[in-house]
Amino acid sequence: MSFETLEDIVIACADQLRPPERLSVSDAAAKYRKVNSPGAYVGDWLNSTTPYMREPMDVFASTEFSGIAFVGPAQCAKTDGLIINTTLYSVKIDPMDMMIVCPTNTAARDFSMRRIDRLNRDSEAVGDMMIPGSANDNKFDKHYKNGMMLSISWPTPTELAGKPIPRVVLTDRDRMPDDVEGDGEPFDLAMKRTTTFGSNAMCLVESSPSREITDIKYILRTPHEAPPAPGIIGLYNRGDRRRWYWPCPECDRYFEGKFEMLKYRREEGMSNTEAAESTRMECPHCGHHIHGDHRYEMNEWGMWIKDGEYINKFGKRCGQGMKSLIASFWLRGVAAAFVTWKKLVNMYLDAMDEFERTGSEEALKKFYNNDLGEPYISKAQQELRVPETLKARATKVPEHLIRTVPEHVRFLAATVDVQKGAFVVQVNGIKPGAPFDIEVIDRFEIKKSQRLDEDGHPLPVRPATYTEDWDLLVEQVMNLEYELSDGSGRKMMIKITGCDSGGKAGVTGKAYEFWRRLRNQGAANRFVLLKGDGKPGQPRTRVSFPDSERKDSKTFARGDVPVLMLNSNVLKDDLNGRLDSLEPGKGMITFPAWLPDSWFAELCAEVREMKGWLKVNTRNEAWDLLYYCIGLCVSTYVRVESLDWSNPPTWAAEWDQNDFVRKADEENPYGNRVKSEPDFAAMAQALA
Repeated sequence: MSFETLEDIVIACADQLRPPERLSVSDAAAKYRKVNSPGAYVGDWLNSTTPYMREPMDVFASTEFSGIAFVGPAQCAKTDGLIINTTLYSVKIDPMDMMIVCPTNTAARDFSMRRIDRLNRDSEAVGDMMIPGSANDNKFDKHYKNGMMLSISWPTPTELAGKPIPRVVLTDRDRMPDDVEGDGEPFDLAMKRTTTFGSNAMCLVESSPSREITDIKYILRTPHEAPPAPGIIGLYNRGDRRRWYWPCPECDRYFEGKFEMLKYRREEGMSNTEAAESTRMECPHCGHHIHGDHRYEMNEWGMWIKDGEYINKFGKRCGQGMKSLIASFWLRGVAAAFVTWKKLVNMYLDAMDEFERTGSEEALKKFYNNDLGEPYISKAQQELRVPETLKARATKVPEHLIRTVPEHVRFLAATVDVQKGAFVVQVNGIKPGAPFDIEVIDRFEIKKSQRLDEDGHPLPVRPATYTEDWDLLVEQVMNLEYELSDGSGRKMMIKITGCDSGGKAGVTGKAYEFWRRLRNQGAANRFVLLKGDGKPGQPRTRVSFPDSERKDSKTFARGDVPVLMLNSNVLKDDLNGRLDSLEPGKGMITFPAWLPDSWFAELCAEVREMKGWLKVNTRNEAWDLLYYCIGLCVSTYVRVESLDWSNPPTWAAEWDQNDFVRKADEENPYGNRVKSEPDFAAMAQALA
């Protein structure tokens, strides 16, 4: 900066010459913070709008604590209160260097522009402190006249190491890795940056929870303890575990508001929005139904209560609170100022409808994590399944109807699991429903090839070694027909076959070669290669072309073979929910009692863990083949969920109009279309 006169220098230094203001973070925000969100709110920051943010903000300036962990839902102003207002405090009231850590480089850049730049622009008291010039005001560094420097960064070992910074803030913690490139938990790395500043050090972390509970059978030892989970929930458990309590407007007794306390009327024919209109909160003390309009006043009288404390019937805080150097807070979604109870119930009912319609729990997980600020327990984790339970409800099929097409089945979908020495095949009948029902019709293995040994006996199948072994799938799976159960003698053909393309080394290349042969014969539209993909955030199904940018003729993947990628965790969650459904037309899975005990054991071979489904038994083919079937049906190849069952395409029509149903005396239109390529080696061996 340059000055022309002595007066200019004095004016520029005026703020530094004045005695410091003695304001808390919340009072500083009320005095200096300007909010400019057209369409939402424009004006001064009002602590009365989110009174539950006052205490967490003020702890930021406390010398009693070295850390803050805040768990909360979206729409509660945790970012504005804990990040933006503490930044204002660090610039205007108590100048100390500060670093804001965002989940990614892109998120840090966006935070700088949308949050920090707007703070400097809209709050004049902060903006006037900026040193002009691009060197002092760029995307990731801000320099102020009082010497305070603000850095916006992301979690890498370089960014979180070797920088002595008194105040470090981590935003959206659960979108960060739990281990920063092997160096450890981001919060712990950030805390080390502040160590040398003693009682002036502060490390703050906030997030909505998204990590799964590691042990759903864990017994909580104190009233405010959270279930064991990594991420923000684990950090909350390290602290003094404060919860937000408010008084009932009828009996004045304090309680922690939870979503389970919301009551609503649900009648037949009533829409979700209509049901949500009747939402009230039931007081756990007197049973009074509290209207949503009372929440503002309840929040005004609310208090943060530590683990070990309680509020007596006179509204007095009692007990000995838990001691910790970390002040931790957990705010439930029903207290969030910017979402109504009616909207919460409406979103929950919509998410439940999505689950019942598709079997997917993604909408429910988002609701619990983002809208309620709570970890989500999947349906699979809530109840473990045993083979005996499944077999007890298996359908007893008369002997003459075994391996026939049951009533109401509209088409057949075969799924194949590739083993070292066999193709494991399951044929499934698809029935109308929302979501569609599945009935298992057949299960068998292809173990013998057309290759012969020296004695003329068939050799075992070797899918990873011999391309010709894959041709067995044509006659023994794709061209299969099953007699209808109505006794008419008519038969239904396989509509589509899905086959795993991974496994033992060599399988993928042979699978691609087989698909190319089918394409050349015009039959590739009835055969789909599948591959599981358990990466979080992926869609349920997507079509991929492996090595689509490689044109090397020597590689087996040249971008010409489509592979249906299946989000294994999402689809297995769907399957798990379906196995609990006992109502036809609601995603029910039916299976015959003649299946061996091993088949039912295979359905219980995997359990839901924090990171996804884990195989605990050696054999899990029945489980895999069913989730393949679901993925195949909801994919772009079939689109079962978009079918109008009252006016479906002819391949999914009633038997009398179905293209894949033929009379006993009619020729199979697909039987001659796909032929196995002759095995000249086997023929020569047989002739010899």
